[in-house]
Amino acid sequence: MKETIAVLSVNLGSGGAEKVISLLLDELVADYDVHLFLFENVIHFNIAKGVNVHILGNGKRDLLSKSFSFITTARNYQRLIKLYKITRSISFLTRPNFVNGILKTFQPRIKTIISERCFPSIAYKSHYLRYLLYKLLIPLLYNRADLLFSNSVYINKDLSENFGLKIPAEVIYNPVKINMLSHEVPFTFKETFHIVTVGKLVPIKNHIMILKALSGVSFDFRFHLVGKRIKDQEITQFIDESGFAANVTLHGDVKDVNPYLMQASLFVLSSNSEGVPNVILEAMACGLPVISTNCWSGPLELLNDNEEVVIENGSFYLGKYGVLINTNDCTALTRALQFFYENPNQLKHYSTRSLERVKKYSVEAIYKKFKSIL
Repeated sequence: MKETIAVLSVNLGSGGAEKVISLLLDELVADYDVHLFLFENVIHFNIAKGVNVHILGNGKRDLLSKSFSFITTARNYQRLIKLYKITRSISFLTRPNFVNGILKTFQPRIKTIISERCFPSIAYKSHYLRYLLYKLLIPLLYNRADLLFSNSVYINKDLSENFGLKIPAEVIYNPVKINMLSHEVPFTFKETFHIVTVGKLVPIKNHIMILKALSGVSFDFRFHLVGKRIKDQEITQFIDESGFAANVTLHGDVKDVNPYLMQASLFVLSSNSEGVPNVILEAMACGLPVISTNCWSGPLELLNDNEEVVIENGSFYLGKYGVLINTNDCTALTRALQFFYENPNQLKHYSTRSLERVKKYSVEAIYKKFKSIL
């Protein structure tokens, strides 16, 4: 008889944490009786057959409704944990982690495992009151769980040093499906160089940096921006004013990013902050060379084995598995793009290195470690 476990999240929308949950569910159903609990009925990714899905909230997503429904959601979750005789509760993201902390308070026999997916000291400073609240609640509720895992050593360090985390903490990197049809990038460019990035159109992703960098290159390009359009006024205005309308395509939110990655020659990540970016792994799994900002956290771990580097402003660093630049350094990105265009042998080199590197993050390899902490 299989052990019954719960996975708790806000929703299964088109984010990185949600993609990880979807991939892990594919494996978990073979070993456990799995119940997926969501605050909201928002489902973008596939849910494995055999997973029992429960919607805890009322579907309202405004701040006031979410605040008042939190206690009700926590109570409903505790009731359903008892009803289905669940022995382990695994939560992803902050609010579900808080619910898991509350659950542990009232049902101490339940093994609770929580997962942080962003770099707290940056991500939670988006609003002053939110930051103060989380500085209070994280040490209070996270420390009631049995174990925390994140996808970066820097996240765990930040939680320990700045948020009072005391419980055991593990690092389990994001899994990725290895694309068996990964392509070799075209190494001679007679006409057009295709560049792609993936991520929601929000300020922290800093997509405008890529557009500004592209305004300085000397070659013909096509830039493909794949991601949900949330706050894109600055981007669309820049495209119009720069005359890039024929060179840039905003593809919006898509179910599968692989077709867009497979058609490109190079992947760029411009974020000011990350947890560990799934999109880098997905690009590498398609054999794409990667340029990334050396932001907190993730890119250094993925592209240079977490070996510290010093990057001068305006310059780029040729890492073991990809190229690193400083955050918001448009000049450096322009030079890195130009470097790859003019050196197809380096494109080939980093394409090969991407495919070598990503094997470490296969779903099978990551799930093996994930199961060991359960």
